[in-house]
Amino acid sequence: MAAQKVRALLLTVLSASIALPIGYFVAPSTGWAVFSVSLGLQLAFQFRQFAHLDRWSRSPAVDVNLEGEGEWDGVFGRLYRHEKDLRAEIARRDEEISHLLAAGQALTDGVVLLDRLSQIQFCNSMAESQLGLVVRTDRGQHIANLVRQPEFVAYLDLADFSRPLTLRSERRDGRVYSIHVIPYGNDRRLMQIKDITHTDRLDRMRRDFVANVSHELRTPLTVLAGFVETMQEIELDAEEQVRYLAMMGEQSKRMLSIVQDLLTLSSIESAPPPANDVVDMANMIDKLRRDAEALSAGRHVIELESDGLGDLRGSESDLASAFGNLVSNAIRYTPAGGTIRLIWRASVQGAEFAVQDTGIGIDSIHLPRLTERFYRVDRGRSRDAGGTGLGLAIVKHALNRHQAILDVRSTVGAGSRFAARFPANRVLGL
Repeated sequence: MAAQKVRALLLTVLSASIALPIGYFVAPSTGWAVFSVSLGLQLAFQFRQFAHLDRWSRSPAVDVNLEGEGEWDGVFGRLYRHEKDLRAEIARRDEEISHLLAAGQALTDGVVLLDRLSQIQFCNSMAESQLGLVVRTDRGQHIANLVRQPEFVAYLDLADFSRPLTLRSERRDGRVYSIHVIPYGNDRRLMQIKDITHTDRLDRMRRDFVANVSHELRTPLTVLAGFVETMQEIELDAEEQVRYLAMMGEQSKRMLSIVQDLLTLSSIESAPPPANDVVDMANMIDKLRRDAEALSAGRHVIELESDGLGDLRGSESDLASAFGNLVSNAIRYTPAGGTIRLIWRASVQGAEFAVQDTGIGIDSIHLPRLTERFYRVDRGRSRDAGGTGLGLAIVKHALNRHQAILDVRSTVGAGSRFAARFPANRVLGL
């Protein structure tokens, strides 16, 4: 800019040095005319460059053709470099922001950014799915106008965010969320939404398990305590003592069965992956048939359907426990005179061990929950039959460890079919 001033001053002095002789020797008016034309040309040049700069400033762009004349070329060059650097910085910031947004979208937790009025500024796709939001149309809306569950609205109004809110969604059946609001910046809030449905389900199962164990053990313990107190306080004859002791023995056996099944289930759940021992299925099926006949004591017809082919790779004790539970359940819930069929089939596609009976059957509404601990179709009937309510839970976990599935089909009054199906990589000897 200083050089431009010097250049303008020199041109003015040059114009004056030309105009003065002309005015002196020709005519003063002619000298003034020459001086005025010279200044006018300088002003026109400067105005032309300024007009160029004005047009560019109204719509600035990185243009390699942005150039001026004389000293103005340096001005335009500096503007070009400044605009180029500025746009590069903006592009870098935009890229960083896009990376942050992409990271927010990749989170497995829902994230909602709220301003000081609890209006939505941003939310990721997980939060959209969890809360039913659409960021494209809901940006700027108050979050409580879109998530209207009373407990959520009260949580926001109370503004005590020291503890997260556990919210059972009304939009998505069965989903449970933990919502934690974190204040940041100038009265802004970050809302984190974590899906804790699985954790909540496990916690509920744990509570139910403790309650069921307590209930199952309390009944025989109450009976035992009652008999002991009676025998301590009342003089009984020998026959009554024998009868009381027999009933106390039954209750003791029942508690022992529950504890034994609990220990079996615990050992299966906590055990490492099963060994790849070769299990002789022909021998195991024959043993299961003999156990079934002994347990039935002649009250049922026991049939075996097997070609004797194929063995399994896995843990013999786990498989024996699972298959034994299926057999004992069939005998327990099949009236005298019924038929129980043990079936073993193996092929290159996989293997199946099934127990089919002509018993009382199970209503279809109970089938999805049969493998839950202590779940019973009929509590009184199961207890009278001597079941602990843990047999099918043991079966399920033992089969899971062998990548097998339990298929249950049943018709009330016509019988049931419990089938353990194994993948091909568990079958040997074909």
